[in-house]
Amino acid sequence: MKTLAQFALFSAFFVSTTVAAAEPRKEIVHGKPSFVFDNGETRVAVTETGGQMIAWFAGGEAGKPAIAPYHVTPWQEEGKTIEPPLLDVLRGDFFCLPFGGNADPYKGEQHPPHGETANGVWTLLPSADSGDSKTLRLEIAIKVRPGKVTKELKLVAGHPVIYSRHTIEGFAGPTPLGHHATLSLPEKEGALRVSTSPFRIGLTNPTRFSDPAKEEYQSLAIDAKFGDLAKVPQIFKDAADADCTSFPLRRGYADLLCVVNEASREGQPAWVAAVNNESGYLWFALKDPSVLPSLLFWIENRGRHGAPWNGRNNCLGLEDLCTYFADGIAPSTSENPLRKRGVKTAVDIPAGGKPLEIRYIQGAVPVSAGFEKVERVEFSAGRVVFHGAGGRRAEAACDYDFLNAAAR
Repeated sequence: MKTLAQFALFSAFFVSTTVAAAEPRKEIVHGKPSFVFDNGETRVAVTETGGQMIAWFAGGEAGKPAIAPYHVTPWQEEGKTIEPPLLDVLRGDFFCLPFGGNADPYKGEQHPPHGETANGVWTLLPSADSGDSKTLRLEIAIKVRPGKVTKELKLVAGHPVIYSRHTIEGFAGPTPLGHHATLSLPEKEGALRVSTSPFRIGLTNPTRFSDPAKEEYQSLAIDAKFGDLAKVPQIFKDAADADCTSFPLRRGYADLLCVVNEASREGQPAWVAAVNNESGYLWFALKDPSVLPSLLFWIENRGRHGAPWNGRNNCLGLEDLCTYFADGIAPSTSENPLRKRGVKTAVDIPAGGKPLEIRYIQGAVPVSAGFEKVERVEFSAGRVVFHGAGGRRAEAACDYDFLNAAAR
């Protein structure tokens, strides 16, 4: 459920898409300094600390509230400073380098959880607008392993999507990385339905993900294999398999699972889609699975009771990554069960080589009542069509060839 403040801040902007787009500027959004820009159709806010993004997409009808798919943690405006900074600002999507908890050092490097990109301060660069597109550009210097990351978020007129490009310079060596997209969940059980492009491996977390000693609880089995997201083994004896396509479910638990997407077919992207049947929209993400082969589900339904969670956080992470689960750089760069199955769990950045680009697309469109879930996706020239129940369709203008330029 979206907060009144969320709608009050942005709904007027979307009453008409003829409102003039504004230049990137700094504002306080959900209690944190953020860089904000828009193109009259989509509005984006990125926190100065952590580079964490939330966005509002046009609702499709005059006077209809904006589509706001991203989660904002409930402690954002409580006036408390929380460590690490990642947790203090936690919201939406952010780029992780290196991805994971990073509790174990790697060759003398001690990275913070999800890396400095998710915790450090980003600097605004001159915008790069061209024709019908507007681009927010930010950069951050990385100190633990010297390097620099440039974040570019592009909006194109008529496209209900955000084109993301993160360019890594320096930071030589192996590392897990990727996007940590976190979605808001409705209150009604099962009202959000998730679908993915075909995957070849499905695994639950190889170790205990939620530790009762830390007031955390999980429902999924440890180190279990599955081939269907609707049938994931649970940790409880004789319990039926869990449906991990419908959310929220299993209140009181926090879980993690991973699927490894199949290789692209004829250059088409891998995809994940979440249909919010309560609010009437579809969020989606597109990627090149040769760059980001894994998709992690972080399923958080009030399963963490220590501060600042306090049993009140309800969200779903759909995180496209190159990693070994969420343990961090040391396990992801070592021999691990995914790597033994031929799955890439780290990117090797050569010293002195050309900058590495990680490209990603996220978007959201309205859906009609009864759409239920995405049953298949059709890619045509400059367009993505999502097919739902009963012949229902939703579509978006989208230049998915943007992904094919990613450096390998």
